[in-house]
Amino acid sequence: MPIALPHHDGSGLFVTNTAAVSVSLGDTVRLRVRVPQGWGPASKVWVRSIQDGEPRYDAAIRLGSAEGWDWWEAAMLVANPVAKYRFLLEVTETPDDGTGAAAAGCSTVGRRYWHLNAQGLFGRDVSDAADFRLTTFAPAPEWLHKGTMYQVFPDRFARSTQADNHPTPDWAVASGWDEPVRGTGAETPTQFYGGDLLGITGKLDHLHALGVDVLYLTPFFPARSNHRYDASTFDCVDPLLGGDQALVDLVEAAHSRGIRVMGDLTANHSGDAHEWFVKALADPGSEEAGYYCFSDDHLSYESWWGVPSLPKFNWSSEGLRRRFVTDEDSVVARWLKPPFALDGWRIDVGNMTGRLGSVDLNHEVARLIAERVREVNPHAALLAEFTSDAGPDVTGEHWQGAMTYSNLTRPLWSWLAKDVPNVNFFGSPQSGPHRISAEDFLATHHDLASGFSWGVRQNNMNALNTHDTARAASVMIDGGQEVGAVLTFCLPGVPVMFAGDEFGFEGYNGEDSRTPMPWDQGVRAGNHRVVKDLRSVYSRLSRLRRELPALTEGGVRWLHAEGDAMVFIRETPESSVLVFAARDAAQVLLDPSVLSDAQLGALLAAPLHQSGTVTSAPAGPSGVDGVCLHAESISAGIWAIPGTAVPFL
Repeated sequence: MPIALPHHDGSGLFVTNTAAVSVSLGDTVRLRVRVPQGWGPASKVWVRSIQDGEPRYDAAIRLGSAEGWDWWEAAMLVANPVAKYRFLLEVTETPDDGTGAAAAGCSTVGRRYWHLNAQGLFGRDVSDAADFRLTTFAPAPEWLHKGTMYQVFPDRFARSTQADNHPTPDWAVASGWDEPVRGTGAETPTQFYGGDLLGITGKLDHLHALGVDVLYLTPFFPARSNHRYDASTFDCVDPLLGGDQALVDLVEAAHSRGIRVMGDLTANHSGDAHEWFVKALADPGSEEAGYYCFSDDHLSYESWWGVPSLPKFNWSSEGLRRRFVTDEDSVVARWLKPPFALDGWRIDVGNMTGRLGSVDLNHEVARLIAERVREVNPHAALLAEFTSDAGPDVTGEHWQGAMTYSNLTRPLWSWLAKDVPNVNFFGSPQSGPHRISAEDFLATHHDLASGFSWGVRQNNMNALNTHDTARAASVMIDGGQEVGAVLTFCLPGVPVMFAGDEFGFEGYNGEDSRTPMPWDQGVRAGNHRVVKDLRSVYSRLSRLRRELPALTEGGVRWLHAEGDAMVFIRETPESSVLVFAARDAAQVLLDPSVLSDAQLGALLAAPLHQSGTVTSAPAGPSGVDGVCLHAESISAGIWAIPGTAVPFL
């Protein structure tokens, strides 16, 4: 059955201030909610906000009706930097003109009250944790939520001709470009393929053809591993990657193609070969000794996850704060300035940064980094990695969005899962992803996305997989990657391709997924490294994001989620986009309770994009009952449809 329920989200359709417009403390914003006439109708509506910790109820006025929906609007004072709110809806069994309630002494008999928050609709009171959020923080640069991101692991992307001049370092095990990756074992972090930044520069046309406009590089600092998260200095680009000039040239070449470049920075730890740590270890009285978390006797130290090569920073140190963040030539600032001119940072393990036992400086450090980034370049982006629920820490005050898996990637893997034991399921003890229904996917998605403001949701990274996970192609049923890609490109957030997704790369864990790209044999049929050529799929999805404003600016409303199929709409008053995804043969009826006649009619046209086979047909002899969407097997389709009619425009 179609989901025809009261709806609100933080998009411009429902809030007078969009994510691109700053909201200030003391502003009054107008919030709207739409209520299906067949559901209630609602007799009264209030917005309940939390102001200085105290609930406040402001009555809404009914703006009018359009295409079977009543629209209500209420004014809310933005009293705090994070303004939390929900809607309270009253439904009466009989029309209420006010006289009956007065005669009965305002009796509640025959009335029901519903709470609408970011998780959904509840016929009971619920925690404030999932209330909608509006924030007064500086907005992220507009290019971020409009972008299509591509992640590159430099050692495995491309080798330039100059790479042959780089000697294999003493820590590394040299591997030929076509040699299989060792996903586990002692040689996993030391297997060295020798990709470099000049090699990436030489493949920018490939990224441009895919529609990429944000290139995200994992670390480029010197280190003693192929992943380089164990930096030995933050002062230069690894000579094995071509050195500083190679980064300058890469960023300039990317910018000339309209591609921004983001770096990857470990604010939680350095490597044990880092010049700071070497001095700290040798001299307990040095300033650098205070940069790390040593025991009182200086005989042991804290490290990331107990890995001794990754000593953990002590953010109580003023010296660390100065050299990492606030100095004119600090780590955070230097690479955002010319000649390097990076467009932002992704902060590695942002969830753990500044946290150790009873000490929690996480938000303080995040604020410090964010203030410095905005000071150097107000148009730079700042994202952080959070491997679990990111909502409590990613408010938009500092991190503008999260590289997180909980709200989309993990449930999407489970909805599209095949039976794949011995595949790493995000570090959990499960033997692999467990299969869930569309209902559970949607409930999980709503649950773990509800902690974000609308602005943060738009900036979160929507990844099918990354360098730290198994490949989607290895965990999903055949055709699942293509369907999953549609969802990552069409739901709110920044779609992310990890290098090799466009060739259907496989891998059972993060390390096994870091397969060198198939340039040596040429990208052609018969190249054994090309599992499935999906370049046209990704380039078409990128093009649609550029051409259809609803995919980057529209609200999101779910119309169906049952078993094997799900449908949602991204909507604005001017235009909308409908997405249908099925993991098996399925049929979905969409009727006038969820879409207008014009929108239903538009679904009878061919989709702008499809994977698998999807068709649409009128429901009933005359078509007045709606439209049936049909999938023959695992499939997805995208339609452009008319915008949402609103009575106040």
